[in-house]
Formats: sequence, C-alpha cells, structure tokens
Amino acid sequence: MNKVKLGLFGIGLEAYWPQFKGLKPRLEGYLKVVAERLRHPGVDVVNLGLIDSPPKALAAGHRFRQEDVDLIFLYVTTYALSSTVLPVVQRAKVPVIILNLSPAPAIDYAQFNRMGDRTAMTGEWLAHCAACPVPEIANVFNRANIAFHQITGMLHEDPVCWQEVGDWIEAARVANVMFHNRLGLMGHYYCGMLDIYSDLTLHCATFGGHMEIIEVDELAAMRREVTAKQIQRRVAEFNRVFDVQPDCSPAELARAARTSVALDRLVKEHDLGSMAYYYMGRGNDENEDAISSIILGNSMLTARGIPVAGEYEVKNAQAMKILDSFGVGGSFTEYYAMDFNDDLVLMGHDGPGHIAIAEGKTKVRPLRVYHGKVGRGLSVEMSVKHGPVTLLSVVEAANGRLKLLVAEGESVPGPILEIGNTNSRYRFDIGARQFVNNWNLHGPAHHCAVGVGHIASKIEKFGKLLGMEVARVC
Repeated sequence: MNKVKLGLFGIGLEAYWPQFKGLKPRLEGYLKVVAERLRHPGVDVVNLGLIDSPPKALAAGHRFRQEDVDLIFLYVTTYALSSTVLPVVQRAKVPVIILNLSPAPAIDYAQFNRMGDRTAMTGEWLAHCAACPVPEIANVFNRANIAFHQITGMLHEDPVCWQEVGDWIEAARVANVMFHNRLGLMGHYYCGMLDIYSDLTLHCATFGGHMEIIEVDELAAMRREVTAKQIQRRVAEFNRVFDVQPDCSPAELARAARTSVALDRLVKEHDLGSMAYYYMGRGNDENEDAISSIILGNSMLTARGIPVAGEYEVKNAQAMKILDSFGVGGSFTEYYAMDFNDDLVLMGHDGPGHIAIAEGKTKVRPLRVYHGKVGRGLSVEMSVKHGPVTLLSVVEAANGRLKLLVAEGESVPGPILEIGNTNSRYRFDIGARQFVNNWNLHGPAHHCAVGVGHIASKIEKFGKLLGMEVARVC
C-alpha cells in the first residue's frame, strides 16, 4: 500500500534572527512539536524546517515537488513575508493546510510588561505572532488560485485542533488510496437503469485510479480450474463466516464456493481494490452459473476491503471504497420504503453486503428467484450494526462533474424483512420525510453506500482535497 506523504514547513523572517536572541530556536522548537503530531501510521512526513527567505522558499518548492507530497502543512510560527510562502506551494501544486496555532492560550500580559527590555519584549511578542501573517498569506493564495484550508487553535492542549489535523491526514490518506485504486468492471450496466450510467473518464479525472474492464467469461474460465479440495475448504469457511441456514443445499454451497475461489483469483490477477458487476448470463450456462452464485464470494471480498457493488453501479463502488478506506465499512444499499409509525427509513439491497459491519452474524438463505435478474441461488441477509452510520453517494451532476452527497444517521433495532437481502432501519435527526426530500433534491442515483460511525466531516475534507462539491443533508 502506498504511504501518504505530508509536506511540512514553518515560516519566519530572516531579519529577526540577529535582532532577537533565542527567537529562531524557540520557533524551531514549536515546529518540532508539530512534526511529531503529524506522525501517523502509514504516513511519511517531509519536514523542510523553518523557511525564512525567498531563495529558501524556492528550494523548498522544488523539494516538495521531488518528494511527490500529497498535502502540505504550513505552520505559521511568527510574522513572515508571503514571498517566503508562495514559491513553496506553487511548485508542489497540492492542497495546503495553514496551521494558525498559538503557543499558549494567552500571553501573560503582566509578566510580559515586567520584562523592561523592549527589545526582549519585542522578541517575546514575535514568539506569539502566529496569527499576524495569515491574512496576508490567504490573500496571496486566493489571488494565485491556490487551494488552502485553515486550522486555528493552540499548539498545546487543544484536542479539537489536533483532531481536525488528524481528520485532514486521514482524508489525504483516503485520497491517496483512491488515486492508486484499481476498480474492476465486470459485465455491463443494468439495461434501462439510467441513473447509474456514468462517465468513466470523469471518475479517473476526479479520483485518479484505473478502470479494469473484465469479461465474465474470464471468471467462468477460472471456475473450471477450481479443485474439489478448494471448494471443500471454502464451504468450511462459509460455515465459519456466515450463519448458513439449514435450507441451504450442499450443491448450492459448493456452487457458491467454486465462484468465490475463482473471484479471489480474478481479484488477485488484476490487482483489484474494488469492483462493480452485473451480467444477465442468459443463453450461456457457464456465465449464468457464475453470476448467479457470486453473492457469498463478493460479500467476503467486501469484508476484506475490496468492496463489490452490484448492478454495475460504478459510482457506488467508488462510494463504498471511500467509506471502507476510512475504516467504516461501506455496504451497498438503497432506501426502498418508509416506516411512518417509527419515523424511519428502510434501506437494503439484494446481492453482496459488507458482512464486517453486520449486526451479528450474516445469514445465508437460498432464493428460488433473483428478482429482476436471471437465475437463483444463495443470498445474504444482514442488518448494519446498530448505532451511528454515515451514508455516502457519488453523484454525477448535471454540470458534468462528480459530487459527494453525505448524511449521518443511526441504525436502530427493530423488525426487518427476512427475504434474503441486506435490510436496516435508519433514523435521521431531521426526520424520515425531510431526509428523503432533501436527499432526493441532489439527484443521486438510487443506490448509496453506508458505513458505521459519523464521518461526514472527514468526507467533507476529502472532497475539498479533490476539489469536489460536498452536499451534507444531515
């Protein structure tokens, strides 16, 4: 997995150092604190130290470009000229987070005024002047069309500030994952489902990544090479992972196991990080056999961090991958009904589910018919873990761009439809009616992804890093 690279530099004014003894080492000490706080698992920090002159700024810009950083943190230690900032970020061409962090909650005014030596007093003042050049920097960044974001707070004992820093780092990490992701596309769109049709080039331009077009025939061919021993082992795994219901026949379990083993090989050979699929399979027995036995294998892939979206829903495969990369799951779903008695929205879908975020063990049930699809076979039945959830939809808007639509709610206990599908009950603080109305106003496709926990603020930061519009419903 590619590590995310963070660029870090502090700024000061070279003219101050001979004037105010001890000021530079003090500011460098502040910068050292920031550098330590930026260290996270899977993150490399490229710390270029204190930049205090235009020549150093130019050299730093070249260095950040050479290091291929994903995100730059600019720590403002004291007043500095904007000319020592602009060249750094111009060359790198990545988003910038301005850290406007005070070294203390407040200046000790009485102690400051007792110092007596006005030169020393000025040096002490400059050690607390982090806020001073931020408007200047913001002005220049705006005029230079450089994307930037601000975090204002304290260097020490400010958990809100450092949580925000952590969220930006996490958003940058997920953006990095998406840029390197290989999305497999197997089959074709569900004919007539116009809302899910999507521009693949637009996805590559927005998220990065690679689209690997895969023939269903390849999966069918791989199924022929699966051995009896592999099938036996996979059936045993099914029985460990799932709550396999007694009416599931050994023949159907073996059929699903064969496909699951072949899917694992397909994913490995194409180095896939996610997948979307749909195929009728009518008129080709091998292909129909493969596609109609695919749900258990795809559910297991999804639980392993390789989310699989049904109905060739490319946009939702991306949404699922984003949520999963944030570590909250990302199960394929849609809302299908409302419970006005309990003020809830009922959501679920046929096909694969994210069994790692299920409430209890996911059931496996046999279906005699896949509604609207060819074939029959085994399916999964689960609810998303009770507690806070985040819904995410990647929306292809009328302006020809992708945007993110997000909502926070709660998965709540209660009766579900036991029909061999994923099914959950969701409550939103704006109420079911308002949620549905507000969500629909943004024109999403009817599918979306659901993950556990509330991470809308992280998704908003992720969208900002990619220059995407983010709409939050609740």
